[in-house]
Amino acid sequence: MIAPNETFDGTFPFAPHFSEAPRFRMHYVDEGDPKSGSPVVCLHGEPTWGYIYRKFIGPLAEAHRVVVPDHMGFGKSETPQDREYTLRTHVDNLTALIDDLELTDITFVGQDWGGVMSGAYTVRHPDRVKRLCLMNTMCAYGVVGRDDLPPVKESPWFRWIAEGYESGRTEAVLTNLGSTVIDVMKILGFENSSVIDDTWIGAYSAPFPTPEECKGGLEFPLDVHLERNGEDLPRASLVSTRSNRNPPCSPKA
Repeated sequence: MIAPNETFDGTFPFAPHFSEAPRFRMHYVDEGDPKSGSPVVCLHGEPTWGYIYRKFIGPLAEAHRVVVPDHMGFGKSETPQDREYTLRTHVDNLTALIDDLELTDITFVGQDWGGVMSGAYTVRHPDRVKRLCLMNTMCAYGVVGRDDLPPVKESPWFRWIAEGYESGRTEAVLTNLGSTVIDVMKILGFENSSVIDDTWIGAYSAPFPTPEECKGGLEFPLDVHLERNGEDLPRASLVSTRSNRNPPCSPKA
C-alpha cells in the first residue's frame, strides 16, 4: 500500500480520500465540484492503480466530479489478507463506495478489469449508470452474436497465466510485482516505452513491496483461469476493439 500523501514527484498531486464502507480502507481520488455535472468514475485494471488516470483527472474535473478508486489490493488501498479477491468481491466493494458517496447518473470509464467491473455494476444497478466508456476492455467475457472473436482465455496473457500455473511460475512472478511489474505489463501488451522513467517505475512498483501486498495482482487473472467468475460476469455484446489481443494496460499507462 502506498503512503496516502505520496505524489511521485508531483505526477499524482491529488488529495487522498478513504472509505471504510467496503470493510477495508479503500482509497479514492475525488476531484471537481460535485454539483458541476454527472460524476465520472474511472476504474483501473491490473497491475495498475488510479495513477493510470493521472492525466485524465484534471481536464475531466473542469466539468465533472471525478472519482478514481483503487481496488482492494492496489494503489493506496489496503490489501486485507482475510478477504476473497474475486470479481464479485471487487464489484461489492465498488458498490459500497458508490453508496457511501451517494453517486448517481454515473459515467464509468473502464480500462482492463475496470470495464468488466463497470459492466457488472451496471447490470446490478442500471438506474444509477448514465453511460460507459470502455478502453481496451470489454463489459463481459460472454459475447452474444459473435463467432469471430477468440475466447478470452486464448489471449496471450491468459495463456501465459495457464502455462505457468501448475509450475508455480505465475505465482512467483505475480507475487513479486514490485520487481516484475514492467515485465507483466509487457506480457499484457504495453508498448509505450517513451513514458517509462524512474518516477513511472516507482509509481507502479510501489503498491507491491511484499508478496502479501501482491494478493490482488495474483488473484485477478486466476478468476478467469480457474473459471470462478461464473454468474458474476454479465452476458453482453460489447467487446474490445482489440479483442484479438489481450487487453493491455493503456491509456498509455
